[in-house]
Amino acid sequence: MSTNSISNTTVPPGSLVLVTAVNGLVASHVADQFLTAGYRVRGTVRNISKNEWLISLFEARYGHGRFELMEIPDIFAPDAWIAAVKDVAGIAHVFGAADVYTQDFEAAAEKEFPSHIALLEAARNDSTVKSFVFTSSAWAASSPVANKKRTLTEWSWNEDDIALARSDASPEQKYFANYMALKSVLEQRIWEWVKNEKLPFSFNAILLSTVIGPTLHPKDQGMPSTAGMVKWAFDGINTQILAIMPPQWCVDTRDAGMLYVAALTTPGVSGERLFAFGDRYSWAKVVEILGKLFPGKDLPSLPDSGWDQTEVPNRRSGELLSGIKQSTWTSLEESVKAGSQCF
Repeated sequence: MSTNSISNTTVPPGSLVLVTAVNGLVASHVADQFLTAGYRVRGTVRNISKNEWLISLFEARYGHGRFELMEIPDIFAPDAWIAAVKDVAGIAHVFGAADVYTQDFEAAAEKEFPSHIALLEAARNDSTVKSFVFTSSAWAASSPVANKKRTLTEWSWNEDDIALARSDASPEQKYFANYMALKSVLEQRIWEWVKNEKLPFSFNAILLSTVIGPTLHPKDQGMPSTAGMVKWAFDGINTQILAIMPPQWCVDTRDAGMLYVAALTTPGVSGERLFAFGDRYSWAKVVEILGKLFPGKDLPSLPDSGWDQTEVPNRRSGELLSGIKQSTWTSLEESVKAGSQCF
């Protein structure tokens, strides 16, 4: 991708873009793709001293003055975002709660919601902001189900897990339902707020499915988040977790980064939920791919639970992505191969 890939846009190359939680798996790729496309990036972290590797990495790749880090130790503090949004043309808000074991999703939503709204309000009060992308989850739309034909729409919500989380079911029965309900309710509340406020900039949400693929800088970043689960399969650890994870959809780390660029810069994209669903996967299939990549490697045996047969509304996201990379979604095989090169 080059600056030539970005044309006829309301956020032209050279503009300053804010990327929140820039040290994370997805956000670091988001920053990298914006820099590749000719933008300047301001990234937020909670502790600069722990993340100075980002400055070294991006200066080596793109030169001095293209990337800056800003420390926000407490995103829930009053006025936490005001300095961060100054002079930015676009905001890729990648930060989100990561506690998949939360037991009270409504309390978690009450805690997290004000921080997102504070950033939106700060953006509204800064006349330079033209576009805002919020990060949601595939689980906000639905929980994964294997071997069942069903169809999701752009505005599907995970009502089943919201109901389960609110029920008297045991913690064992609820499992991840509280986290899925959190993602769904939080995004719904944010959309309601956005529609009532009539913001002066475009607002879109990206729903990330399981993110698999290479990390940006393995030496300092390791294999974080879901990308690291491929390393689990390779090392034969935490297989009890992999064994109970149902087949579902995934997206390559690089595709995810480019989709943020497309969503933030493409004219006419506003008020949309963009499904970052690139390919179907199961952990049994991931192990099979690793076996082909590393013949003779002793890999775990995981149960074949079938396949996710859900039809998802990812065409729009695919079209936006192809406008940036001139090709379609990265396949599961390609993502696993690229990720394995970071081990």
